[in-house]
Amino acid sequence: MHEIKDRFRGFLPVVIDIETAGFNAKTDALLEIAASLLRMDDNGELYIHETVEFLVKPFEGANLEKAALEFTGIDPYAPDRNDMNEQEMLGQLFSKVRKELKSVECKRAILVGHNASFDHGFLNAAIERCEIKRNPFHPFSSFDTASLAGLAFGQTVLAKACEVAGIEFSNAEAHSAKYDTAKTAELFCEIVNRWKQMGGWALSDPNMEDSMASFM
Repeated sequence: MHEIKDRFRGFLPVVIDIETAGFNAKTDALLEIAASLLRMDDNGELYIHETVEFLVKPFEGANLEKAALEFTGIDPYAPDRNDMNEQEMLGQLFSKVRKELKSVECKRAILVGHNASFDHGFLNAAIERCEIKRNPFHPFSSFDTASLAGLAFGQTVLAKACEVAGIEFSNAEAHSAKYDTAKTAELFCEIVNRWKQMGGWALSDPNMEDSMASFM
């Protein structure tokens, strides 16, 4: 039986997408965040277990770039917008991630994102603003599906990579955190699972691991 705790050195991949009001993680508002939790079936293949989404109030003093809001179509002050502040959002998200870590016996989460440094930067900036000390995510390591898709499919744009991978993608629904997270998660699972189907991630001989360790 395969277990996800053995696949990535005890790390649990959690797919994250963040929609913002600009490109500067320190000054621009985080407006939406979604996370897809992944699990592994008995055959050692990844699948999406659950996707959660949070709409977020701009932090006090946050910059809101008009061009960014027009691009995403997000109105952060819409009267029917059921949003929450960053502190509450991070509390709920991290509680969900910690519960999943315990369930699958992984030691820490690792962020998966399309151009992951962008999402990681905004997540870490929110953590810093909220003065959160217990972060379930690795603080700087991540898996970037733009790089992985470039290797696997010759495409780095999410929509084009999904097209080549045979994953349905709607440009009309794109640029919402929940949709982009789900598609990034599908893409990541497809790449990891194809690699396994091609013979990658064979269970290694413990003696070989010990031998390799002596050279590192």
